[in-house]
Amino acid sequence: MIEKAKAFAAKAHHGQKRKNSSEDYVVHPIRVADLLKNAGFREELICAGYLHDVVEDTSYTLRDIEREFGMDVRDLVAAHTEDKSKPWQERKQHTIDTVREASFEVKALIIADKLDNLRSLQKDIEIYGDDVWKNFNAGADAQKWYNQSIVAVMTNGLNPDEVPEYFYEYKRCVEQTFD
Repeated sequence: MIEKAKAFAAKAHHGQKRKNSSEDYVVHPIRVADLLKNAGFREELICAGYLHDVVEDTSYTLRDIEREFGMDVRDLVAAHTEDKSKPWQERKQHTIDTVREASFEVKALIIADKLDNLRSLQKDIEIYGDDVWKNFNAGADAQKWYNQSIVAVMTNGLNPDEVPEYFYEYKRCVEQTFD
């Protein structure tokens, strides 16, 4: 199922590029899935890592995800899919609220995504400086608020022993990028 999800993501994101980059978009979900795999998560969550942006950024639907990968993967993807018809601030507040209340697996998926995004952003800042913010729907101050808010709630309800190392890496990246 994991290879099928990787192939599905590659097909769905074919031709898409990352912000500020000529890099194929699919490398992002591959890195997210790899983070989840390396942290020891189950197959369904790794599949959701590959598929987490498919519904948000392509013509595929949650129904397509469910048909191909089952209800469990569909629900994980759905928990992390933003409604792009809503304003940026509202979408991001919804994600913060989701992370605060979410299951461990949904938190793990969202933080893996945010960490990979932030790693890419740090590289882009090294190359482009403050011009990097021109390609975002919100500037540096709003991005700082968003990422710091995620950090503040990401371990809510979790036993410290179960928090994956990459959550702490995300916290360090937020501090490095925005402080």
